[in-house]
Amino acid sequence: EIDRLNERLEGIRVLKGAELNIMKDGSLDISDKVLHDMDLVGAAVHSHFNLTKREMTERVLKAMVNPNLDIIYHPTAREIQKREPVQLDMERVMESAKSSGTILDIDSYPDRLDLRDEHIRKAIEVGVRLGISSDSHSRVGFHYLELGVAQARRGWATAADVVNTRSVGELLEMRKPSMPSAV
Repeated sequence: EIDRLNERLEGIRVLKGAELNIMKDGSLDISDKVLHDMDLVGAAVHSHFNLTKREMTERVLKAMVNPNLDIIYHPTAREIQKREPVQLDMERVMESAKSSGTILDIDSYPDRLDLRDEHIRKAIEVGVRLGISSDSHSRVGFHYLELGVAQARRGWATAADVVNTRSVGELLEMRKPSMPSAV
């Protein structure tokens, strides 16, 4: 349906994408066969928040090596005044993001603001690509993007550090080469 819609639209392109769950074992909850046909794929930790630092880190690292996964959304899964961040070795996550080409999300939703400013600064130093999302579940939440931009600036990010400041074509060229996952 999206392909047919894009054939009729002028001046805009609708992307095919999804936010997936990173399962406890680091696998993704949608098959690689389905993911292969999407334009942009992100995943996040949405359960099993109390794993050890080693277990949580290995879980996220396994997801990141999937060639169909482009973005890790709200990497520490924190919810301000509701849930502490998951225990995660951010240095290893950033090294893996850099080597795998995975984008780390700066979540603009006021209850998250995840990544923290110090993580953003470290990501820039390491050379990790960042994206800013509203984490909106409806269009009314898009105004939260201002908070994500402010969070990025607190971490010293510039437009050059943020992938979704580029054109759609440039953004899609920055994706990982997609192929069936060996994971």
